[in-house]
Amino acid sequence: MNLTFTVLTVLSSILFLWYGLTTLFSGGMIDDFSRFGLSQYRRMTGGFEVLGALGLLGGLIAPSLIVVSAAGLSLMMLLGVVTRVRVRDPWVQTLPAMVLMLLNLVLAVHAFDRLRDAHHLTSLSLR
Repeated sequence: MNLTFTVLTVLSSILFLWYGLTTLFSGGMIDDFSRFGLSQYRRMTGGFEVLGALGLLGGLIAPSLIVVSAAGLSLMMLLGVVTRVRVRDPWVQTLPAMVLMLLNLVLAVHAFDRLRDAHHLTSLSLR
């Protein structure tokens, strides 16, 4: 694994761990989810963020976890962007979700390509 990919994976993991715990335990996030009309999904969202963060870290050992975790986090951030646009939040408030969506999309694609290449090399060596 190259250093840039590892650093970005750890960075995303730290951010999602922080966001997930904040979503689960912060009064401000309770207010935000209420404002979004999504109060019933706050705990689930926070839980998915924490699980995604742990999956990214676990993916440093078992790379297929990065594909699943990063893709899931990217999809969740896409929904976050849509939600913020729907409630007409300023772009500055939408920007973190956009950046995290793109970062995790890049991580998922890169990890998938690496797994595919590793599988291709393994299948060639078995012939």
